[in-house]
Amino acid sequence: MLPFERLNVYHAALQFTDVIYNTVKNWPREEVYSLTDQLKRASVSIALNIAEGTSRTKKDFRHFLDLSRGSCYECVSILEIAKNRGFVRERQYASLYDQCVSIVKMINGLRNSLVNHEQ
Repeated sequence: MLPFERLNVYHAALQFTDVIYNTVKNWPREEVYSLTDQLKRASVSIALNIAEGTSRTKKDFRHFLDLSRGSCYECVSILEIAKNRGFVRERQYASLYDQCVSIVKMINGLRNSLVNHEQ
C-alpha cells in the first residue's frame, strides 16, 4: 500500500469525485466543455495533489495540500454557479458543499500535523 492510500482524506476525495461525476451526468450538453469539465477536473485534482504530495518532502507535501484545498474551494465556486443556473438543487448543493467543507477540514488537520511534527 502506498502512503496516500492510508489517508482518510484521500478516500474522502475519491468519494467526492465519484459524486461529482454522477452529479454532472445530466447537466446541459452545452456545459460539457465548460462548467462540467472544470468541476470534474477540480474534484480529481483534490485526490491527485494529496497522492503526489505524499511522495515529496513535508514542506512540499504541505504545498500540495494547499493546492488540494484550493481545488475544494474551486469546486464550491463552480457548484454555486451551477446552483444559480439551475443545474443543481439547493439540497444537492448543500450536500456537496458540506462534503467540500469536510475535506477541507481534513486537509487542514493533515497539514497542521505536518507543521507540528516538524517543531
